[in-house]
Amino acid sequence: MKKIAVFASGSGSDFQSIIDANEREHFCEISLLVASKEGIYAIERAKKHGIEYIVRKKNDFSTAEEMFDEIIGQLRARKIDYIVLAGYLSMISENFIRAYPDRIINIHPSLIPSFCGKGCYGIHVHRAAIQYGVKISGLTAHFVDECYDSGAIILQRAVNVNDDDTPESLQARILEEEHKALPEAVKLLTTGKIVKNGRKVTILS
Repeated sequence: MKKIAVFASGSGSDFQSIIDANEREHFCEISLLVASKEGIYAIERAKKHGIEYIVRKKNDFSTAEEMFDEIIGQLRARKIDYIVLAGYLSMISENFIRAYPDRIINIHPSLIPSFCGKGCYGIHVHRAAIQYGVKISGLTAHFVDECYDSGAIILQRAVNVNDDDTPESLQARILEEEHKALPEAVKLLTTGKIVKNGRKVTILS
């Protein structure tokens, strides 16, 4: 069974969605939570489910590369196969991506390539979508490469934007779909159902 590490920076609701789905279907081993700071609720979720966690803060290191070198050592010691970014707000350094090519995935709350890139995270994404006047938004699960939100797309889910939506109401509906889509993407990845050829990702039946 493949081992995953989940990276989180906040409440960890996406992390919880993976835990819940995996407890039902047992498609991977959630070996580690990497938290970007102390005190986030994602850590409490890890404790509740007996998942090991570590905290790694950029301010404790000279450079991001140094921090991620240390994290690479932690992951290799635990024989981690895949990394899942679940609300992790730090940019992943290139040395980390080189260490785990095509083995890091992320969830983004829009239909990439719309409303993505540097500075587009959290409520900012939904505010931008409403201000632009789009009728459909959604989410994207994708591989992580050296640039913000530019990796090959694994799956997407569309969510209608209502006339009376606020950024908060749109965020809530998209988050509901994230909690279904992210575990699905993790399951596909860890059970060998994804074939990646450049930017094209094929899902095997």
